[in-house]
Amino acid sequence: MRLLRVRYQNQIFYAALGDGHVVCLSQELGFTDPIPLEELQILPPTAPTKVVCVGLNYKGHAEELGMDIPDEPLIFFKPPSAVIGGGQPIVLPEGYSRVDYEAELAVVMGKPAHHISEDQAEEYIFGYCCANDVTERELQKKDGLYARAKGFDTFAPVGPWIETEVDDPMALEVYARVNGEIRQQGKTSDMIFTPFQLVSFISKVMTLLPGDVILTGTPAGIGPLSPGDEVRVEITEVGVLINPVVREKDLEVKPDADQPPVQ
Repeated sequence: MRLLRVRYQNQIFYAALGDGHVVCLSQELGFTDPIPLEELQILPPTAPTKVVCVGLNYKGHAEELGMDIPDEPLIFFKPPSAVIGGGQPIVLPEGYSRVDYEAELAVVMGKPAHHISEDQAEEYIFGYCCANDVTERELQKKDGLYARAKGFDTFAPVGPWIETEVDDPMALEVYARVNGEIRQQGKTSDMIFTPFQLVSFISKVMTLLPGDVILTGTPAGIGPLSPGDEVRVEITEVGVLINPVVREKDLEVKPDADQPPVQ
C-alpha cells in the first residue's frame, strides 16, 4: 500500500493512494469518499523527530570517497527542518561550491523501538520510501563532520509516499537520474549493513519513535547538482521521488517551515 500524508480541509492525515485520488485512513475525520489529488496538499510523508543517516554503507561509495569501510554502522543526523517532500525544490545555498545528490532507501518507523534485535526489526518498520541525502561536499571535507554539510534546509527530500509492502528491502534497485540521465545505479543487496541490522543497531543507541526516518546509505555514483536540474530518486517497488533544484537567491517562496506532527 502506498500512503500519502496530506492536508485537506485543515486536517492532516494519512491516506491510501488510488488512481488520481486518495482514501482517508482516519475514519474519525469523516472523509468517507475518495478525495481527488487536485483538492489536497501532499506533505512530506512523515514529520520525524529525527533523521538518522548511515554513512558508507555501500563499498563502492566508500571507495569513491577514498574512505575505509566501517566495522559497524556510521551514523549521523539531519535535522527535521531539512525534510521536504516530492516536488519541493532543493535549494542550493549561496556561497557554496558543490552540492551533491545521494539516492537512498529510507526506512520509516512505525512504533517506538528501544533495544530491539535484528529479528524484531521488521515489525517496528512502518514502510519504506525514496530519499536523497543532499550534501555540500566541500564542507564535508573541510569540517570532517557531517552536520553542516548535510543539514541545510531542503537537504533531506523524502517521499513522495510510504510503501508499506516491500517483499525484501535487500532486493531493490536504486537509481538517481539528473535531467533524465542515470547517474547512480545500485542494488540494496550491496549494502554492508541491512535495514534490519541498522534499525536494531540504532535502537540500542537511541529510541526510535513513530515517523522517524533512517537513511540507509547511497551506492557509488554521487555527483553535483546545478540550478535548473531535476533530480529523481527511483527505487523498484518503492516509488519515484522528484525534486527541482534552484538557487537560494532565485527562490520566490521560502520553504514551508510548517512540519505538523505525524497524525
